[in-house]
Amino acid sequence: MFSVAQFVASRLLLLTFALATLGLQAQEFPSKPVRLIVPSAAGGSTDTITRILAQKLATTLGQPFIVENKAGAGGNIGTDLVAKSKADGYTLLIAAGSTAVNATLYTRLPFDTLKDFDAVALICTVTGILVTNPTVGAANVSDLISLARAQPGKINFASAGSGTVTHLSGEMFKSLATVELTHVPYKGSGPALVDLLGGQVQVMFANMPGTIQHVKSGRLHLLAVTGEKRSTSLPDVPTIAEAGLPGYRSGSWFGVIAPAGTPKNVIAKLNAEIVRALAAPEIAEHLRAEGAEAGTLTAEQFGAFFKADIERWAPLVRASGAKVD
Repeated sequence: MFSVAQFVASRLLLLTFALATLGLQAQEFPSKPVRLIVPSAAGGSTDTITRILAQKLATTLGQPFIVENKAGAGGNIGTDLVAKSKADGYTLLIAAGSTAVNATLYTRLPFDTLKDFDAVALICTVTGILVTNPTVGAANVSDLISLARAQPGKINFASAGSGTVTHLSGEMFKSLATVELTHVPYKGSGPALVDLLGGQVQVMFANMPGTIQHVKSGRLHLLAVTGEKRSTSLPDVPTIAEAGLPGYRSGSWFGVIAPAGTPKNVIAKLNAEIVRALAAPEIAEHLRAEGAEAGTLTAEQFGAFFKADIERWAPLVRASGAKVD
């Protein structure tokens, strides 16, 4: 039989081994490819930024970071896939402002937006922009309002999907401007932009990343930014509030979240590497050019940010009456 001393010694040995194993896991992570699930179609702003980040992480961590687009159900198909994945850090979700919106918008979700995920890192906050196809002929926000009032329901606005921030931004505009625009949802910003460029839809409250290059090329007309203040990337462009709709404020963000229960040391390593990647000159410059501000939050701070954004959108979603089953 073991003596008390032998029992204590064996327990200490097991504890030491467990701690060493955890340290080894943290040191070795990642030891195989990491999947980054983008819950929207390829070509949109979320996809664009994710692919740039994935390339940098693959270089610094020595393993492929594979971007997989899982569009559908307002982003919930890809989100559910990650919620049900193994909590080991090898399957991660690229969440966005719409992820926070969906927590209230959908009456029945196959996951709990807060309980089933652990926050990893904020990639960036994003300035929204109000853009039109040049054929609309609106030089500014006031012109667009006048045209919409003269043609109720005949001007279409595209979004990345029902209940996304790009959709609710338009609903907020309709309410404050007392105009009727027809909402046309798409499975992500990419296909929405294709139809906006082609003139099948006329207006979009888009994220700046993935869209601003079409403004610079003259293929889209920029009326205003959607944030509370002007963008440092577009200092001469007014906010929608300045342009005639006081109180208007909208915007989004992108971040990385993992299945609940992911080891804290893995999350800490991912957070540190993502924040370091975002500070790299080539990525920081790309984000600035796209009107996005790189995230610097710890995992804990991003978790608080995520929770606060769910609470911020909840009353707006309820007031709009929007619900999706």
